[in-house]
Amino acid sequence: MSVPNAWLAWILSVPNAWLAWIPIANIWVMCRAAGKPGWWVILFFIPLVNLIVAIWVIFAIPPRLNKSRWLGLLVFLPVLGALAYSAILAFT
Repeated sequence: MSVPNAWLAWILSVPNAWLAWIPIANIWVMCRAAGKPGWWVILFFIPLVNLIVAIWVIFAIPPRLNKSRWLGLLVFLPVLGALAYSAILAFT
């Protein structure tokens, strides 16, 4: 999933897009791609809060690319849904 995340960060002009290849730093890239502040990474380490913040970030990225917010629902489909979400946002 690092390739679509890196491509997405490059499209959205996220500074230091190469961080998408580093596991924890990948969260920072996703927050920046969603237009959220970098300190939101801390929220991902708090149990239960991380689920809410992750969903919020997932649904915040498509509007930044002029796509429907409902594309975030693809993540909830097993395996292929998450790949489709990343591929649609990164490569279309």
